[in-house]
Amino acid sequence: MKIVPMQEIHLDKLAQLEQMCFSHPWSRQALGEELSNPAAVFLVAVEEDTVLGYAGMHVVYGEGYIDNIAVFPAARRKGVGRRLIEALVDWMEHHEGVFLTLEVRPSNEAAVLLYQSVGFREVGRRKGFYQDPEEDALLMTRDC
Repeated sequence: MKIVPMQEIHLDKLAQLEQMCFSHPWSRQALGEELSNPAAVFLVAVEEDTVLGYAGMHVVYGEGYIDNIAVFPAARRKGVGRRLIEALVDWMEHHEGVFLTLEVRPSNEAAVLLYQSVGFREVGRRKGFYQDPEEDALLMTRDC
């Protein structure tokens, strides 16, 4: 498995993955707009020519906000999500980042445990943050 910067060739698969994973998915166009966004860092996990998953964040003044992490079902529980998160952490550390933050559904226990295992800690909640279904968000942060 390799972690590579998101490119135009990945967009169709990533838009498909968004549809599979999120109740309010990013469109292909929205993902494509990040290719020219200087604040965006979007990485893709690939094995040969197969897209396994992706992670994206925006960075402003050393503060990273993880927008999405998604892995195709066939590639889950194989370390893909961990590798993507570690790649974002590495990017931040090599670019003098201060911290990373993200929101996650409390019901997504696997994701919460994964984030905790790589150093994220709960720092708050956002009431009613998610829709379809409605749910609070855990706000998690990791220093770099």
